Amino acid sequence: MTDRLNPGDAAPEFTLPTDSDGTLSLADLRGRRVILYAYPAAMTPGCTKQACDFRDSLASLQAAGYEVVGISPDKPAKLAKFRERDAITFPLVADTDKAVLTAYGAYGEKQMYGKTVTGVIRSTFVIDPDGKIERAFYNVKATGHVAKLRRDLGLD
Repeated sequence: MTDRLNPGDAAPEFTLPTDSDGTLSLADLRGRRVILYAYPAAMTPGCTKQACDFRDSLASLQAAGYEVVGISPDKPAKLAKFRERDAITFPLVADTDKAVLTAYGAYGEKQMYGKTVTGVIRSTFVIDPDGKIERAFYNVKATGHVAKLRRDLGLD
């Protein structure tokens, strides 16, 4: 079982390639509240639904002081196609070796169709301006998660 993060834990630092030929570090976002969400694979139905939900809520999340970042084990080129195809308007970062996903407890054993498999555990982390975990949600659903997150954050 992968270790899970809890409120008050330091968010694991990262510097990862993005969907737009750059890199993004958690340190770049210091001073802002960050919603980092981990998803298994770009351009799959559930991950597309979740990304589009974040895209559609981005203006109100940003107005409430949150930045959104998606993280998956996909290569940057696939993330760029995903961004273009679905008009994703927030950064997507590539964790191809899964080290950051593992550090966040978002990679490991999970149940899928009644079987135990190893893969990305769909998760969302709210990180405070000082780089500490404010909330950690594991095994979230692709559909309806953004609406639930908004309620949990008191935005709706």
